[in-house]
Amino acid sequence: MARQKGIIKLKGTIGDITFYKTQDGHLAREKGGIDASRIKSDPAFQRTRENGSEFGRAGKAGKMLRTALRPLLINTADSRMVSRLTQAMVKVIQADMISDRGLRNVIDGEAELLFGFEFNIRGKLGTTLYAPFVGAIDRVTGDMTIDLEAFVPSNMIAAPSGTTHFKIISAGAEIDFEAETFVESHSETAILAWDATPTVTISHTNAVTPASTKPLFLALGIEFFQQVNGKMYPLKNGAFNPLSIVKVDSGV
Repeated sequence: MARQKGIIKLKGTIGDITFYKTQDGHLAREKGGIDASRIKSDPAFQRTRENGSEFGRAGKAGKMLRTALRPLLINTADSRMVSRLTQAMVKVIQADMISDRGLRNVIDGEAELLFGFEFNIRGKLGTTLYAPFVGAIDRVTGDMTIDLEAFVPSNMIAAPSGTTHFKIISAGAEIDFEAETFVESHSETAILAWDATPTVTISHTNAVTPASTKPLFLALGIEFFQQVNGKMYPLKNGAFNPLSIVKVDSGV
């Protein structure tokens, strides 16, 4: 991989060189690789096919989780979240100690490995919210809850410059990775002042299917705002809003 220099940036293919644009700038690389038909049939590439199958399964699983949490992710995801989540799902699948290689999956893997996943590396929950909270999943009732005792926002939330207000958001998601379906519910506080006035106790209940056997995920985040002339505006389009998975129950 080479970085393009000069005034004119190229896109496309010239001869054996492909020019393209990424988040890291304008790059160029030489065409190459092995013919796809050989990879699909040659016994020498059995491991490659197995890895590809599991990587594809990880990508689909990540997409399901992203889709389920989309109401919160709209304002809380960084530009490379998709690839980071896919990598995390690969680890979940590789933890499957039951299935044959190439057939390993999320259900038989360790979904708990997603605990602590940060959807926005520019604004992590662990370095933003210092107020103690309790996240809980009650599989019998289907309730996924978040509870925070009263706290002083300016002391317990490390807000980005320009913040005047914030709100706490959370979501519970029940995901059937095999059927590619989900049940989701989410909660949010009113928009609160980021100042020295203590909040009230905050309690969220996000209900999914009672007695579900599917993996359950609980996410918690914060959205920041700036008040201008009496109106609330998302701060820097949500660039520093954190969202993290704070509880996982992989199912039975």
